[in-house]
Amino acid sequence: MNREIGNITAGEHLSYWVSSSVPLAYQPLKKNTNTDVLIIGGGIAGLTTAYCLAKAGKSVILIEDGNIGSGESGRTTAHATCALDDRYYHIEQLHGKDKTAKVAASHMKAIAFIAGTVKNENIDCHYKTVDGYLFLHPTDTKENLEKEYEAARRAGVLTEMLEAIPALAAEEGKWCIRFREQGQFHIMHYLKGLADAVVKLGGEIYTQTHASKIDVHGATANGYDIKANHIVVATNSPVNDIFTMHTKQYPYRTYVIAAKIAKGTLPYSLWWDTGDQDSKWIAKPYHYVRLEEYDDQYDLLIAGGEDHKTGQADDEKIPEEARYDRLTEWARKRFPAMGDIAYRWSGQVLEPLDSLAFIGKNPGDENIYIITGDSGNGITHGTLGGIIVSDIIRGIPNEWAALYDPARITMSTAGDYIEEAANMAAQYGDWLDPGDVESMAEVRAGEGAIISVGLKKIAVFRDEEQKLHTYSAVCPHLGCVLQWNADEKSFDCPCHGSRFTKEGKVINGPAQSDLKKVGIRE
Repeated sequence: MNREIGNITAGEHLSYWVSSSVPLAYQPLKKNTNTDVLIIGGGIAGLTTAYCLAKAGKSVILIEDGNIGSGESGRTTAHATCALDDRYYHIEQLHGKDKTAKVAASHMKAIAFIAGTVKNENIDCHYKTVDGYLFLHPTDTKENLEKEYEAARRAGVLTEMLEAIPALAAEEGKWCIRFREQGQFHIMHYLKGLADAVVKLGGEIYTQTHASKIDVHGATANGYDIKANHIVVATNSPVNDIFTMHTKQYPYRTYVIAAKIAKGTLPYSLWWDTGDQDSKWIAKPYHYVRLEEYDDQYDLLIAGGEDHKTGQADDEKIPEEARYDRLTEWARKRFPAMGDIAYRWSGQVLEPLDSLAFIGKNPGDENIYIITGDSGNGITHGTLGGIIVSDIIRGIPNEWAALYDPARITMSTAGDYIEEAANMAAQYGDWLDPGDVESMAEVRAGEGAIISVGLKKIAVFRDEEQKLHTYSAVCPHLGCVLQWNADEKSFDCPCHGSRFTKEGKVINGPAQSDLKKVGIRE
């Protein structure tokens, strides 16, 4: 991944959204400046925050390390849904019925906000109001589906139980829950609409502008100072936090394929299964599917899933690149009319221990705010982030602020916390591993590896011209040994999800700095 591609997206593979869009680039920051609100991150969370505040008359500057949408927003599948990937009956057990009803209402508000913004700003992003269908994974039980149906209805969600799953093959005789009035759209076109509106309202946007220092006074970016009264960190994983928030959420990789399918074959809808209940991962990976307009003859069938903890794909003995084959097999069985795979890509999600995103003041800070913990509902969580944080900054009471407060403690998640903390601690054992290969001579062109040289761990990549690029394989965040991701051609941290290009450039937080170059002879 060269720097130009790195500005466009956070991976080797381009998503359909990025491939079908003009790069959303603005000028880099080239001067010291000041503003009322500084927003770091140009995805759906950052742009929604900027849009809400600019509409309220606030002075706003938004900066983005790459281009607009170059992070996880551009690698989503853009389901705008209140069918949460953490079941309502589970949320009810953790938080009680009243708070669960607020959770449902907040996500429905986010869907309505997106639909309203598309209309008010005349954004051409293929927005559609659709039905969604939740059906059983083979490892799950009808009893759990019934529990989810009842819990969703108690929470105020528009649902009904169906005796069959619309448009799915290989799932005959299975029940599903229909979620009405969900949404779908082209995420990059929506982000462009938000960005255009922010600029029209007087906001400033700077891309290819890296924040290297963030504190209560503002940030340093591209070597220039930005002074601000309020700082919003909307970078998926908060880059201003060294440790606290990373004990409350954990990074997962998720995989996506997109295949042509004759237009009219399937209705525009959303489909999800309930997740693998036998999975070793606490998050219980699930599959998710939707359609997207493509051309006059075809739609795209977009299917995702096959998740694993970031940097830990080999724990299941299923390499990252093999996950697409598994996903294709799963999708073709249920949608046999799908054609050849036209696109494939992967993304990163952060799974909060208690199923709710973290939105609000960063613990211990009065004027720094974070939006993170998107789980599998990044579109609605990111939108909620903009709504809630803009209200807090403006001093307007928000009924959901306490619900998503990053400082909250949920004691009923202690067991999951211990399990996830143990998994994270175990990754430091990689210091004792011999490495992927014994010598750099074994690293082929276009590939990378982790190599042990004495007591050092070295990240090695050999480019197509046979030139070696060597860096410290120690994550600059908290010292975990990185893993080579052969699919996205990146070095990934198995502890907290930081990711680096094959050239050692940071592309995912919480790490803020690039990998240190290491001089070594082949």
